[in-house]
Amino acid sequence: MYDKITDEGIIDLFWQRNELAISLSQERFGPVCFSVSHRILDNKEDAEECVNDTWMRAWNAMPPERPYYLRAFFLKIVRNLSLNKLSLRCANKRGRGQTDVVLDELQDCIPAAGHPEDIIFAKELSSVISTFLKGISRRDAAIFLRRYFYVQSLHEIADAVNLTEAIVATILSRTRKKLRIYLKEEYDI
Repeated sequence: MYDKITDEGIIDLFWQRNELAISLSQERFGPVCFSVSHRILDNKEDAEECVNDTWMRAWNAMPPERPYYLRAFFLKIVRNLSLNKLSLRCANKRGRGQTDVVLDELQDCIPAAGHPEDIIFAKELSSVISTFLKGISRRDAAIFLRRYFYVQSLHEIADAVNLTEAIVATILSRTRKKLRIYLKEEYDI
């Protein structure tokens, strides 16, 4: 019965403050949220905690927010919660090694945040990167998002898009170069 409820229906339940919204969200989006969180944190308990916190954040955000894509809304929340938890941890081994690698890869494109004005800049940069991704091929944008948003390994991406790891690495390298040029030309970053 509940599996026929659409994402829009779940959003309506959140707006009606019906706790069924959380149960349906856990059932439908829990596994993918856990996967993203666990990939970042490499810790089952921490990932489960972030996923559980995701439903509370969503509960507090709706209303007034009304997400356009519910899956992306939850994934953004769980990703941010996981990255926040990761930054609080001072462990050397993080994200099965992928988180540090991913951040290192983007280091040349995007300056690190350190001061309050850098944090504001980072929020604006998110919008700029979204615009950039709309201007490249869907395949390249999907590969970029898998690597830098979902923190997937080259192997996982290659399997998902039916390419070799070498081709995926080349696409990512070229996309980072395009991003660096785009940011320099358009925004003098």
